[in-house]
Amino acid sequence: MIAGFVLASFLQANAEVKLPAIFSDGMVMQQQTTANLWGTASPHKKVTVTTGWNKKQYYVTADSKGAWKLAVATPKAGGPYAITFDDGAKKVLDNILIGEVWLCSGQSNMEMPMKGFKNQPVENANMDILHSRNPQIRLFTLKRTSTLVPQDDVVGSWSAAAPVSVREFSATAYYFGRLVNEMLDVPVGLVVAAWGGSACEAWMNADWLKAFPDAKIPQSEADIKSKNRTPTVLYNGMLHPLIGMTMKGVIWYQGEDNYNRAHTYADMFATLIKGWRADWNQGDFPFYYCQIAPYDYEIITEKGKKVINSAYLREAQAQVEHRVPNTGMAVLLDAGMEKGIHPSKKRVAGERLGLLALTKTYGVEGVNGESPCYKSMEVKNDTIIVSFERADMWITGKDCFESRLFQVAGEDRVFHPAKAWIERSKMYVKCAQVPHPVAVRYGFENYVEGDVYCDGLPLGSFRSDTW
Repeated sequence: MIAGFVLASFLQANAEVKLPAIFSDGMVMQQQTTANLWGTASPHKKVTVTTGWNKKQYYVTADSKGAWKLAVATPKAGGPYAITFDDGAKKVLDNILIGEVWLCSGQSNMEMPMKGFKNQPVENANMDILHSRNPQIRLFTLKRTSTLVPQDDVVGSWSAAAPVSVREFSATAYYFGRLVNEMLDVPVGLVVAAWGGSACEAWMNADWLKAFPDAKIPQSEADIKSKNRTPTVLYNGMLHPLIGMTMKGVIWYQGEDNYNRAHTYADMFATLIKGWRADWNQGDFPFYYCQIAPYDYEIITEKGKKVINSAYLREAQAQVEHRVPNTGMAVLLDAGMEKGIHPSKKRVAGERLGLLALTKTYGVEGVNGESPCYKSMEVKNDTIIVSFERADMWITGKDCFESRLFQVAGEDRVFHPAKAWIERSKMYVKCAQVPHPVAVRYGFENYVEGDVYCDGLPLGSFRSDTW
């Protein structure tokens, strides 16, 4: 009798539901939707899930391997609540908030913490860290994981925003979340999956990369030449475990590693967005991204000619928001550093992403979230007249009604610095050395400091030619 009781107790103790790390105490769940939950239990065991906000019970049976998955209805933003999982032994998640969940991904400029990198600070971070305590903002950072084998879980934990946690957290993501929380007055959950120096290819699966023959898919561990640049390894190690996590959308800051492969980036990045959306099966969720900030890559060819790599990459990025629905690009042409690839103005990056989300996703009216962009040009005698889109309030210079960043070229395709001035909604550009201009460029260099705006948002670099 006693032996039977001990055996039953042992089996019950080992029957406890296990959950991936992303489902743990302190988490945020997406509001007003059906939110996915999954985990493991004893094979063929019935699992009862009870949601604390309405005491509703959900039932699911684990499969032959013990895996189970279900979706629960979430209410309007609020909390904290608890969720109970029971397959014979109870497991309770506490301190759960209901609000807005965003996945924040990319390379070092997304990964860069509020404390900065050594010798590379984040502007005004110390005071912003000091004032960061906010239990309505919850933070989760994935441990870096690179592998050929798709993973089912990650290493990480949820924490509320406070100086000690914010100091170590992504600056771009934090400033984004802080603005969204402030304006919507709802809890915000930020999940950071980022790795410095990572290539776009690393965040994609092998099937998507078949369209890009230069992306060599590793067949074994011996083929992994770089933990953060090899195709598929971060998709498998860091993204795959999160697929299905119900969220509002994604913010992305990546592209510096692809600066020398700009010719494929627009197609590749568009494929990544479509692929992530297909994996999540959550419709065309919002996907907002930063255009890489200007930086002097100092790329010199054998003939001594400087190659404008990063301008072509910024151009490729700009194409994507016009090709892929429900996307938006935060322009950072005025927020770079000539000799630093990790700009200090992370609040600018995060809040411009936040403006996109607030205006395009959350419907906040009365403000503009999208930068002006090039529309067309016409030639009148020796002057090129440039028109713009998304510039209802017309363009303006940084300090005056002029710009120092325009160039024009004639049929010889040689570009010369030009005088550029604003008249009402258009930019007029001319150069004495080019009496018959046929093409115009703005900020089309590795490093510039953008000086044309509308509603405080910078015009992105562009060219009218395809040379």
